[in-house]
Amino acid sequence: MSTRRVDTGTDTVLIHVANGVGLITLNRPERRNALHRDMYEPIKLALAEFALADDVGCIVITGSGNGFCAGGDVRDGRSREPGATRPTVEQAAAELHSDAMVAQMLHESPKLTVAAVNGAAVGAGLSLALACDLRIMTRSATLVTGWARLAFSGDFGGTWFLTRLAGPSKAIELLATNAAIAADQALTLGLTNRVVDDSLFVSEWTRWAETLARGPGSAFAAMKANVHQASVEPLASALVSESLRMVQASRTPDNREAVRAWLEKREPNFRPTTPTAN
Repeated sequence: MSTRRVDTGTDTVLIHVANGVGLITLNRPERRNALHRDMYEPIKLALAEFALADDVGCIVITGSGNGFCAGGDVRDGRSREPGATRPTVEQAAAELHSDAMVAQMLHESPKLTVAAVNGAAVGAGLSLALACDLRIMTRSATLVTGWARLAFSGDFGGTWFLTRLAGPSKAIELLATNAAIAADQALTLGLTNRVVDDSLFVSEWTRWAETLARGPGSAFAAMKANVHQASVEPLASALVSESLRMVQASRTPDNREAVRAWLEKREPNFRPTTPTAN
């Protein structure tokens, strides 16, 4: 498969594609990869490109150094010019919503998304990790809600993802107590899929992501659509869409290759495609 780097116009976000994996690295280790205003557009552009790229079967987001993401950087240089008018609540909310779209794009991408959590994921950083389909953590990593300490209510979808992954009551507890969730506890709560020793972390997430990238992308996209629909719709209506997606899957090149491989008693060789799922 191809190997390439994508120029983001900034060194705060690094984009790389190798062996079917589109890698987004938050690159501000001196600030524990806190999110800066210059980072959002490069991440969104990368996610949009990866969603359509035939050489990307899986998307990974991680942090450089020893931290995943310390949340929004309160010193990101967005202070008003002297004498400037303070934005209205609606204006500020619209700006925050625009930045928070990175979480929605991770969640809704037709490709499988993986958060490789190599250190603390705090506030909006926690949200980005939970926005992904799958998470793998180092044993020393933590998930920190973080908002309560600063009397914030939560952003970047963090409350939405926590509610769906941990349940309403547990989500409120984790948010209100400013919880710092160790990796093993995150595994028990269903907030992460895998926990590995720090020394094995890079090799383990790389192996996992490359395996996912070789899978049937069209089927994975439909699976994601089924799961997302299941969280908001009753079974009766979900069954209609699930049935349609199943029939559509049976008519894809991925399905034909999987059947041939099963009959020939070999591993399937899926061709990279741009999946779509309704």
